[in-house]
Amino acid sequence: MFSSAAAVAALPAMTSASSTQHFDPVSRAFHWLTAIVIVAAFILGPEHFGRLMRDGLDPATRWDIVWHESLGVSVFVLTLLRLVWVALRPAAPRFDMNPWMQRAARMLQDVLWLLMLLLPITALLALGSEGHPLTLLGGLRVDQMPFIANSPLAEAADWGEVHGFLGDAILWLAGAHAAAAIYHHVVLKDGVLKSMLLPGRDAH
Repeated sequence: MFSSAAAVAALPAMTSASSTQHFDPVSRAFHWLTAIVIVAAFILGPEHFGRLMRDGLDPATRWDIVWHESLGVSVFVLTLLRLVWVALRPAAPRFDMNPWMQRAARMLQDVLWLLMLLLPITALLALGSEGHPLTLLGGLRVDQMPFIANSPLAEAADWGEVHGFLGDAILWLAGAHAAAAIYHHVVLKDGVLKSMLLPGRDAH
């Protein structure tokens, strides 16, 4: 279900304030771990998941589904932890850039944060509203989600379609985010990309 929640969804707060040239180690670890988990979830996302389930497939018999859903839950947990850390962390780097770039960066960042929360939520809504189980690593399984199935939300939308649409959106936006970071590094040479790399291992 978390299939299109793809690729390199990097979310550094590039325009927050500090004189340091790098984000703190915890922020960098969260950033790259989240990116890796999302890419893995995208690669393992099964095609035609809803149809397979309606045809009677037990998702526990498909390792890709189990990993995909487990990674999707991990993305949600990581995003919540990152939001807590953003509120507590040391000041982040500040870069001189045009006001419109600052606004665009902030808007893109906020949308990506929102999508990283909504994608797992819409996946759970899709599973619960259609009566499909949630299967996770370690044999963990939730067969019924009556709090979703019996709520007005269950009929409010085709949550599988919503999840797919949001997944496509985060894929394109993450690509735009990565392209912008490369532009800052290659053209503007302002240290934005380097700020999320390990000190002493800057991109060249």
